[in-house]
Amino acid sequence: MSAVLKPGMPSSRSRSAARSKPFLLHPAAKPLLFALCLLPFAWLFYAAATDHLGANPAEALIRSTGDWTLRFLCITLAITPLRQWTAQPALARFRRMLGLFAFFYVVLHFLSYSGFDMGFDLDAIVRDIPKRPFALVGFTAFLLMLPLAATSFNRAIKALGAKRWQTIHRAVYAIVLLGLLHFFWMRAAKNNFAEVAVYAAVIALLLGWRVQQHWSKPRR
Repeated sequence: MSAVLKPGMPSSRSRSAARSKPFLLHPAAKPLLFALCLLPFAWLFYAAATDHLGANPAEALIRSTGDWTLRFLCITLAITPLRQWTAQPALARFRRMLGLFAFFYVVLHFLSYSGFDMGFDLDAIVRDIPKRPFALVGFTAFLLMLPLAATSFNRAIKALGAKRWQTIHRAVYAIVLLGLLHFFWMRAAKNNFAEVAVYAAVIALLLGWRVQQHWSKPRR
């Protein structure tokens, strides 16, 4: 004899559907990603506290936070093509968090430079940035990221309108190119271009895919 369902009690079919829910849509997916994105910061904090950053801790912090900024920019840009290549539209729900973590690490990068290199001397910072092309390019990318971070919320999308919001957030393409140029000039001082070549290849692939998608759209 089949059991009688009480009002409000989920059926076995609905319970089965809940169990088979893809992990990308699981409530735990975002907290897990958040924790993973914090791991580089946690390691840097631990390494700084235990003197594991090498002979030049200040340079290690500045370099590492800059590296993670560029990595998170690349990961954020990779979300849309990955959605199509893997047929996983749920990946889109992580794009905002990844973009905000790119901003988090660029803030740490700028604070590390301002504190360790400039001693938080505002006048020295203002005079130093225009003197060094790589610093000027990096600071320009940082400034361009400010409005993206400030408008990465649902209220901003509603206030601006989807079209205007998308226009503002297309600045990410300029930002990642400026970030690559900043990284190139940093490595040029040491004649070390191996990592630059890897980032350049990844960014070329991601931006090339977007160009191809744009031109493959049917024209009205």
